[in-house]
Amino acid sequence: MKKTSLSIRFGLFTSAMLIIYFLILSIFNKHTNPAFSFFNAVITAFGVCEAVRLKKLENPEVFTYGEGFKTGIITGFIATLVFTVFFLFYVTEINLDFLPELLKTIKGGFNVDIGMLTFVVAVMGLATTVVSVLTVMQFFKKASNMLQN
Repeated sequence: MKKTSLSIRFGLFTSAMLIIYFLILSIFNKHTNPAFSFFNAVITAFGVCEAVRLKKLENPEVFTYGEGFKTGIITGFIATLVFTVFFLFYVTEINLDFLPELLKTIKGGFNVDIGMLTFVVAVMGLATTVVSVLTVMQFFKKASNMLQN
């Protein structure tokens, strides 16, 4: 449990930041604009980066790319899962007008239901997680380049 407790803690922290950001957007009625969801990648990358950084600080001599990658993926998956559950609750219980407002903003004439929207939110979160982990791990991997004369 010790190995994943860092990932769980930062996954919950990251999901809390994502939820707070979403609620702040909803106060200003900007939560139906998909362009603002790009900042979710920054929040996710920050949470993943901090989890991997602390994982490396715990035991730097045995830290591997695989350990960092696993820590980042678990962190992001937990954040995505918690945020997706919150989003489903928000759309079905708190703001029933969210889906029509979102579809009006997109102007695509799509026939979308709550399940499809929740699935898209989950897939976007998981994709953001993978990209964030691959990006963050470039900062924490050990260089294997040979020194040039």
